[in-house]
Amino acid sequence: MEWLLHTLRSHPEIAIFLTLGLGAFIGRIRVKGFSLGVVTSVLLVGVVVGQLKIPIGSTLKPVAFLLFLFAIGYKVGPQFFRGLKKDGLPQVYFAIVMCLFIIAVTWATALVMGYNVGEAAGLLSGAQTISAVIGVAGDTINGLSLSAEDKQKFINIIPVAYAVTYIYGTAGSAWIMSSIGPKMLGGLDKVKAACKELEKKMGSTIGDEPGVTTAERPVVFRAYKITNGWFDEARSVSELEELFASQDKRLFVERIRKGNNIINDITPGTLLLTGDEVVLTGRREYAIGEEEWIGNEVDDETLLDFPIMQLRVLVTGNKMKSGHPSYDGKSVSQLRQEKFMHGVSIRRITRMGVNIPVFPATIINAGDTIELVGKKFDVQPAAKAIGYPDPETNTTDVVFLTAGVVIGCLVGVLTLHIGGVPISLSTSGGALIAGLFFGWWHSRRPTMGAIPEAALWVFNNMGLNIFIAIVGISAGPGFVQGFREIGLSLFCAGIVATSLPLIFGIYAASRWFKFHPAIALGCCCGARTTTAAIGAVQEAIGSETPALGYTVTYAVGNTLLILWGVVIVLLIN
Repeated sequence: MEWLLHTLRSHPEIAIFLTLGLGAFIGRIRVKGFSLGVVTSVLLVGVVVGQLKIPIGSTLKPVAFLLFLFAIGYKVGPQFFRGLKKDGLPQVYFAIVMCLFIIAVTWATALVMGYNVGEAAGLLSGAQTISAVIGVAGDTINGLSLSAEDKQKFINIIPVAYAVTYIYGTAGSAWIMSSIGPKMLGGLDKVKAACKELEKKMGSTIGDEPGVTTAERPVVFRAYKITNGWFDEARSVSELEELFASQDKRLFVERIRKGNNIINDITPGTLLLTGDEVVLTGRREYAIGEEEWIGNEVDDETLLDFPIMQLRVLVTGNKMKSGHPSYDGKSVSQLRQEKFMHGVSIRRITRMGVNIPVFPATIINAGDTIELVGKKFDVQPAAKAIGYPDPETNTTDVVFLTAGVVIGCLVGVLTLHIGGVPISLSTSGGALIAGLFFGWWHSRRPTMGAIPEAALWVFNNMGLNIFIAIVGISAGPGFVQGFREIGLSLFCAGIVATSLPLIFGIYAASRWFKFHPAIALGCCCGARTTTAAIGAVQEAIGSETPALGYTVTYAVGNTLLILWGVVIVLLIN
């Protein structure tokens, strides 16, 4: 044990990785559907490891945190600025109102309870489950005119308050949004019915596109042997596909077997006759239904043995060099009508990592990722017309990344003195703002500043967790005492700071902003940046439609709540 202790103190990097590994393992454990989550688990493991009084340098923590904040801004940037357009403004206004209410409730609660700046910042961070506030508030405290001893005391209490309030911040928000939320909107059955009505209005009917898939209805390729007398007179492929279209079915002929010959190069004029075998692609229920009149399904391994491409495409915000217009702001239905979409299905649309329901009326935004499915020679031209393969490269544009962080930090350190109080974004706030602009710029010019999704995951998750691990290890020696002093009262304060904004948000979204019930729930989850809650809501109402209100409000809420880390410190101070 003496050797191990000496080794960890001499090589603190080992302690950091030990904390990361154990925290990630514990964070995956679920008990009756609840888990602490990786971030909180890493913090608590760090506190335990920190009891060994392991010294850690001061450079790694801010570097990891700046990478995390830039990645967050880069990810939400396109939606943040997209929301400033006319059709997204109501959701932007709602997110601003809700975030203002959040900071007001947190401030008032902290004043009533007599909390210092560290306790108030931790309350905000944990009750709103916004881990980045730990770092932003710490940077702001370091800029105050306080003694070094007081600064360290306040900074060390932040993770204590965060840990105490985070559990209800996560579990409580999911419960409120999935249970109380529907009741406030007229009851669960009413909300479910409203979602079905919205889905129908947006085109989620038997006539929508085969790419409109869920786990139960994937895009399929199935082979049938033609036996129907309609084909006794030779019919062209275009005639068959037009017949499907007249029945509101978007199905395509991909391959044909005539005797021992397999035809790969299908043209609109290719003829079909009784006895031929044909491969159809489309949504599963359509393909299954065709055996009722085309013929029985056949298990022809040779006929079905051909390559299919699934390609993720980043939607650009500008007209393509190929002459195609931008599909930013266009509906899925408008995209499907393009000639290059023949034979191509949309498997899913992802926006900021959230799957968006693919209805005909769903609006496509610049920065969205569309997953296309079909033959390679069909998918590739469609991808070029829509945007850029995502990622087009697996290499991060390091110059773009570092320029963003440097510029953001330089702007962040600029200080404005009001009434003798120094006010600044700090380097962390500057990195976040720079990430927003640079992420938006990349969505407009996808050939510049590429950061692959895998790299963003590393910056986002590893950056935050390395920061949190160091916070936990550094705060470890005083954590237990701090927990004893403020634990119970802060837990109760966290219940108030978590619950009131969510209940207010549901009321405001439905009564003031007149949002559709599903959109109202999604907007509340997004403005509070609670992923656990949006998942619970979708499961409770059996629909993905709340995601339509989640992304814009998440982009705005995530930005404001992180910056509130600066505001809460200045207000309490």
